[in-house]
Amino acid sequence: MTDVRTTVVVITHNRRRELLRTLGHLAELPEAPRVIVTDNASTDGTASAVAHHHPHVGLLRPGRNLGAVGRNLAVRRVRTPYVAFCDDDSWWAPGSLSGAADLLDRYPAVGAVTARIVVEPDGTEDPIVRELRDSPVPRPDWLPGPALGSFLAAATVLRTDAFRAAGGFHPRLWLGGEEELLAADLAANGWWLTYADHLTIHHHPSTARDSTLRRAHGIRNTLWFTWLRRPAGPALRRTLHLARTVPRDTASLRAFAEATAALPWVLRERRVLPPEVEARLRSLEPTQRTSTARTYTG
Repeated sequence: MTDVRTTVVVITHNRRRELLRTLGHLAELPEAPRVIVTDNASTDGTASAVAHHHPHVGLLRPGRNLGAVGRNLAVRRVRTPYVAFCDDDSWWAPGSLSGAADLLDRYPAVGAVTARIVVEPDGTEDPIVRELRDSPVPRPDWLPGPALGSFLAAATVLRTDAFRAAGGFHPRLWLGGEEELLAADLAANGWWLTYADHLTIHHHPSTARDSTLRRAHGIRNTLWFTWLRRPAGPALRRTLHLARTVPRDTASLRAFAEATAALPWVLRERRVLPPEVEARLRSLEPTQRTSTARTYTG
């Protein structure tokens, strides 16, 4: 069942044990995809372990922690029409990469397909899955699943050319909600994003994470995306909503301070989305106000 249509890209930082587990699962996939790992300056021997245990994996060592831009670096080496992302603590289920490629083959206006996320070791669905299934984004009749306003990098297969044309992940955002800006730019370029319930990715959350820093980056990046792409009215409403609802703590204050300090470059790069894409984002606002799956509470 070897499938040469998709390359898997993984970024990692100081999660040697988790990454080796993920690479072991990927090596067992019937699709036998090519895998490229960007090691974001790990100091725990990650790169050496990958080279020793998985010599056929493409290994990039930029020498510094690039965050999500490590994916951009890897995509430069991709020669397949599709690229699948997963994190160092997640892996694709057998057949799901081929299933995503089949959808992208069949629907030329679809730019990204997001899979169902199963949380290990319990095998339960991630709470975000319900929101993906019930996405309120208006969809054309031909779309094979719910239309999405954004995607989850750890569970999505994209068209390689579409990713490159949209510019990949913005270097300023680093990590934490970095997908929202890229998703909007993909939509502005005419692509649809969809969810496919029959595709699965497994996520065994690593304990090696700084949830407070990730939350601060998530708030900051949401503000930056809002100011970069939303019209003035919706941008102001979302900013005020975040100010009212995020925890009143040091992480939130840091996020707002970092976001505000960057206003000069934000205004220089500001490019409002086309009306049809903005309409999709407006349809998500009620969900964003009530979401229990993707909050900024850590």
